[in-house]
Order: sequence, then structure tokens, then C-alpha cells
Amino acid sequence: MSKECIDDIKIVAICGSVRPGNFTLKALRLVADEFEKKGIDVQVIDPSTMNLPLPGVNGSSSPDLKMLKEVVTNATGIVLSTPEYHGSYSSVIKLVIENLGFPSVLSGKPVALLGVAAGAIGAIKALEHLRSVCSHIGTIVLPGPVSIAAVHTVFDDDGNCTDKKVEKRIRGVAIHLTDYIKENICPRIALEEMVRKEST
Repeated sequence: MSKECIDDIKIVAICGSVRPGNFTLKALRLVADEFEKKGIDVQVIDPSTMNLPLPGVNGSSSPDLKMLKEVVTNATGIVLSTPEYHGSYSSVIKLVIENLGFPSVLSGKPVALLGVAAGAIGAIKALEHLRSVCSHIGTIVLPGPVSIAAVHTVFDDDGNCTDKKVEKRIRGVAIHLTDYIKENICPRIALEEMVRKEST
């Protein structure tokens, strides 16, 4: 990937849990670290630090909502992460999606999905439901969502992943999204830059 393309890429990684010490954020930070290793700008959104309005409530004066819409609008790609709760994705990630409007500012953007669960089958149901919602609002949902089962057994108290195979899968979220951007968005960025130079 060219240096020019990397400089133009902005990733927003959104956590779907607000529980103190949650494993969703621990996994998401590994994804963010992988982007940073590639020299890619990544911003982690932690809703536990924000005051987002409930659906149907006028939140136009909320600085957190304004910031959220702005960073997502300017993002090249998005990572959505969620724990599995009661056989589906979290209300937190749904609240974030609701606050991004309809038509959604997520529309047209490549989205990679990451799910975690305490159970043995992982976050399969949560990711299936989240994929459906993302498709409905017009995102480009990348194939191969990553589901981490028994997540409480693979992270220590400091947030380090203790299973190298699991860590590789989690970091693969960043690799997969980067590859998609490299193959599908970077050529467009390069073309737009060439056109700008020719018109000046």
C-alpha cells in the first residue's frame, strides 16, 4: 500500500459495550493496535464516555453526537464490535447506529464486524443480526466477521490476549478491512488525486 494511500485512510472502531472492564473493548483495542502498526489513523469510540440521546429524542445540541457523526462521516472504514446479549447484538451498538441517522452516515462505507461472547458458540447470532441491520442502512459489510467464544478465558486483567491464535483472528479484522480498502478504495483515492493535479 502506498504511503499516500495510508495517509488518507481514517478508521473508526466503535465499541458496543459500556460495562466496566468489558472484553469487547479489550478485543477492539487489539484491532486498533494492528491498524496503528500499519501506520493507519484509527479512532476508538467508547460510548461509555459519551452522552448519546435515546432514539426519538432531539440530540442536535449534543457535542458527543456531533463528534460521532463527524468522525464517522470522515472515516474511510468502520469496525463495529459487540458482545452477544440474549441472542443478539447489544443495545449500545444499536444506540450508536440510531444516532448516525437515516439515511445513515454509515451508508456506503466498508464495515468489519467483531463479536465476543462468554458462551462456547461465540457471538454468531449477534453478528448475523448486526450484519442484517448494517446491510439495511446501506453499509458494505465485509465477509468473514470475527466471533470470539469464551472471551473471558482469553484475556488477562491487563487486557492482554493470552491465546496467540485468538489474537491473530482478532487482529485479522484490521488486516481484512485494510486489504479491502487497498484493493477497492485506494485506487479511487489515487484517481481523484490525479484528477485534482491535472485540473490545477
